[in-house]
Amino acid sequence: MNKQDFLNKGFQRFAERRYERAILLFRKALELDSLLEPAYSGLSESLNRLGRIDEAIPIVKKWIEINRNDPLAHMALSRLYVQKGMKEKAEEEMAISRFLAR
Repeated sequence: MNKQDFLNKGFQRFAERRYERAILLFRKALELDSLLEPAYSGLSESLNRLGRIDEAIPIVKKWIEINRNDPLAHMALSRLYVQKGMKEKAEEEMAISRFLAR
């Protein structure tokens, strides 16, 4: 399978709420292409759905390193910070997201 196959299957498993399997598939896609932004999105959200927020945060930070101008990445990080009770950081990331989305 190629990176797109792994990505597509990851999103299929995500839609089926098979998050553990989705995580494996998104990781495989990222092994083939470490710049594949949708895989970071799917991976971080799969981890989030399983309550693995501490694992999801560095994934989103890596996504932001790849594309610091993606408002969705900043919004995802803001949501994770909210779940961690990190209000100030959440607000900062949401402000960045809103600025970039203009």
